[in-house]
Amino acid sequence: MNEQSRLFDFLYDQLAHFPKEDMLCGKEDGRWVSNSTKDIVEVVNKLSAALLNLGLSGNDRTVEGQDKIAIISRNRPEWLMLDLACQQIGVILCPIYPTTNPHELEFIFNDAAIKYVFISGQDIIDKVKLMSSKINSLIDIFSFDQLPDVKYWKELISSIPNESLNKVAAISKTIQANDCATIIYTSGTTGIPKGVMISHRNLVSNVLNAVKSFPFPEMSDAKALSFLPLNHIFERMGSYIYMYRGISIYYAESMDTIAENIKEIQPTIFTTVPRLLEKVYERIMIKGAALKGIKRKLFYWAVALGEKYDNLKSDGIFYNIQLAIANKIIFSKWRSALGNKVKFIITGGAACQIKLLRIFNAAQIPIYEGYGPTENSPVISVNCRINKGTKFGTVGVVLDGQEVKLASDGEICVKGPSVMMGYYKRPDLTAEVIIDGWLHTGDIGVFEDGKYLKITDRKKELFKTSGGKYVAPQAIENKLKESPFIEQIMIVGADEKFVGALIIPSFLHLSEWMNHNKIPFTSKVEAIENKQVIEMYKNLISTFNEFFNQVEQVKKFELLEEDWTIENGELTPKLSMKRKVIFERYKMNISRIYA
Repeated sequence: MNEQSRLFDFLYDQLAHFPKEDMLCGKEDGRWVSNSTKDIVEVVNKLSAALLNLGLSGNDRTVEGQDKIAIISRNRPEWLMLDLACQQIGVILCPIYPTTNPHELEFIFNDAAIKYVFISGQDIIDKVKLMSSKINSLIDIFSFDQLPDVKYWKELISSIPNESLNKVAAISKTIQANDCATIIYTSGTTGIPKGVMISHRNLVSNVLNAVKSFPFPEMSDAKALSFLPLNHIFERMGSYIYMYRGISIYYAESMDTIAENIKEIQPTIFTTVPRLLEKVYERIMIKGAALKGIKRKLFYWAVALGEKYDNLKSDGIFYNIQLAIANKIIFSKWRSALGNKVKFIITGGAACQIKLLRIFNAAQIPIYEGYGPTENSPVISVNCRINKGTKFGTVGVVLDGQEVKLASDGEICVKGPSVMMGYYKRPDLTAEVIIDGWLHTGDIGVFEDGKYLKITDRKKELFKTSGGKYVAPQAIENKLKESPFIEQIMIVGADEKFVGALIIPSFLHLSEWMNHNKIPFTSKVEAIENKQVIEMYKNLISTFNEFFNQVEQVKKFELLEEDWTIENGELTPKLSMKRKVIFERYKMNISRIYA
């Protein structure tokens, strides 16, 4: 297969070499509907022509001169169709999370001078219409669903003349690898959104290098389940890999139907974030705790075996025999819940608990952790499927075609073809993060065994206690989250005498513990105020403090009853904590820690 230079080349390469009957699939009225490669090419070309007929243009190859449209939609086949349609005529697509608040939405639309927006869902239409009067550039809204008072997207492509299609073909030939393909606004954990300009070359190089490094074989009969938001570069880049390697994409109906959709399509591969893996593991453990007698003992025996698993060294023949038995009688049920056909799962976006990686990989559910920011399109490193290509607790080896160095303070810096073009309209910010061609990621890391990259913390999240000692909160949080009794946690202590923590209990496990100890569970509020519960958490924290240096040990904590969510503004769309927001919202709780 010839290497490609523009993203939409992957589509035509698939059409020429391995056209599929189920390239992109979504669920409509309770049944899966397949779109073939041929169907997708036809729709993409018609949609490109329709966009040109709306007056959109990418003829001016400066980013400022390229017209921009937005998409605010859940994952569905139309998402990628619009993406490809924009790419081949030089129009820039700006994806926006459906959960974006109105203030940020207004900023993005005005900053990018969005002319048209494609959306799904009445709630999104209402949100856009509410602030449309403040957007001078916005011409019209199109919906992927047939809804009242908004134009249906299929009307755009109902009658496209051949001369318009010929125009698309002519323009697509002029699109260059260095042209901007998309602007992705990152909300981050602080500040106003920044528009990351990413070229065809940035993303294509990342796809090709990932395919080679990981590697991804051609799998014409394979299926991927897509449920992470396509607005995020991780899932979108994965989609281009699927397209390039002949993997069919099935879009989950929602985050709530993932388990059901997995059983229906029996995926070969999917990408995820650690938070979702944690929830899967929690559900498994709750079911295990409900077992009785020998079944319960066998369940916990298998889990204990999994916690010892190390892919880089053998624990001997007796351990291997035990693990084989555990896989046959216990872990086979876990694999069955994932459809029995999963060859690999890739996780990113945040650090994954080592315990989960050990257990799932021991259960023959291979999970590979990778790393990279939007600004690098995104992958910098990934644990690979090659021999000794994976080490648990690290984010793997550096992708082929990229250079990585650690600055004097440990900051990870990357240079290569995947590094973004820059921040849209912000040369000042671009100059701060790209220095002599090196992208400064803001992440602190080390190399283990000379080749495995390990993230130790975010540069901006490090803080000093009043004693002048540096504390890396993420490492402490990740360790404490290994407890089934801790759902979410944020370490605090900047300029204070000691480290404290805000803790949201796992109320499923806590209520079981309370029931076992004959303590009535009436409400979350009463539970976290119960003296015996508080004492249990003190003992729990005390056992974990043994893993930390004196300065890192949690001395006091506050239990909270409400989960941190995207909707409430405490989490970013990729489920990272907005530390400043949480700190501000729980000032009184933090003040009690240090009272």
